[in-house]
Amino acid sequence: MRRKYGIVALVLSVFMLSSCKTPAEAYNTPDIEPTPAQEIEQEVVTPVVSDEEIVSYFTGLPTTAEMQQHRPLAVMLNNIKEGCPQSGIAQASIVYECPVEGRITRLMGIFEDYENVEKIGSIRSCRDYFVFLSDEYDCIYCHFGQATPYVGYYLNSDDVDNISGAVSGIDRPATNTFFRTSDRKAPHNVYVDMEGLEKDIEKFGYRTTLKEGFTPKFTFMKEGDTTYDNAQSAKVLYPGGKTADKPNGFSYVQSRFEYNESDKKYYRFEYGGEQIDELTGEQLAYDNVIFQYCHGEVRDKHDYLAFGCHGDNGYKVQVFTQGKMIEGTWYRNDNGVPASYVDADGNPIPITPGKTWVCIIWNDYADDVVIE
Repeated sequence: MRRKYGIVALVLSVFMLSSCKTPAEAYNTPDIEPTPAQEIEQEVVTPVVSDEEIVSYFTGLPTTAEMQQHRPLAVMLNNIKEGCPQSGIAQASIVYECPVEGRITRLMGIFEDYENVEKIGSIRSCRDYFVFLSDEYDCIYCHFGQATPYVGYYLNSDDVDNISGAVSGIDRPATNTFFRTSDRKAPHNVYVDMEGLEKDIEKFGYRTTLKEGFTPKFTFMKEGDTTYDNAQSAKVLYPGGKTADKPNGFSYVQSRFEYNESDKKYYRFEYGGEQIDELTGEQLAYDNVIFQYCHGEVRDKHDYLAFGCHGDNGYKVQVFTQGKMIEGTWYRNDNGVPASYVDADGNPIPITPGKTWVCIIWNDYADDVVIE
């Protein structure tokens, strides 16, 4: 049973990590009722993953026992047009897309086997809500720059195992990790050097295995699981709508996902074309897309934003998998544990084994979302 709270609140800071010492500032936020799924007739084939296999906590796909316990790396990725295409993003198991100031989006990739990625970038700056999202996966957190007034405390404390660029506001910079290329103008030309990253992880003494008692975020389908035959069809997803003139973040970059029946993946588009990985030249594709609706606020005259990453307030979640949409709610009542996505009966929503893209939707702009 989920624990319900009488006080409906989210944190303005956005929220503290488990050992933070500064006070949290709470929002008052409304309850949101999920919309029932609509029944249609379409057969969906469920991928087969047996209970005996060792699988990744992040993709649900077969892996080794060693890699299953390998601590992932969360990397802040540029998503402004001048910083695209990104390098290495296709090898991220999970990608988060969140609005930032200027009403564009920024990305955060969760990489399991990051040591074997040729290069990752370009790297951009940190916002505190990304730190709280990375905490769901027990990540080492990697960024270059930050909104110091809102996240500097966490990055300079012992609460976040972070790899930070040597910029103003950082007390313990990672001096080996980052390098600049000559093919793009600053600040869109910072990348991660893998050998340097490993040196800095060792220098700071960060553990490289998952913490004891790690809680996986996702529930993955297994052989014999019920599929979503009667769920609503969802073939084209517009997290910010179809035009580029709305202030929700996703609209300006023209985020879009299109479902392909042949391989049962959602293909990613932005800025009017295919979003590709610079290293492969191939379009990004995902087995699951998730729209997680959150309370958001504008913090100051610079348009810095805050998003509530914790709570149990009935905020909506839409899970897209195998061409279908499953609606429910999400909750996260503690630090160091992931948000849970549950259906109307409070049961976890299983997703297809594979890669996942999560869009944090500013609830004020929920009506902008288009699903076809």
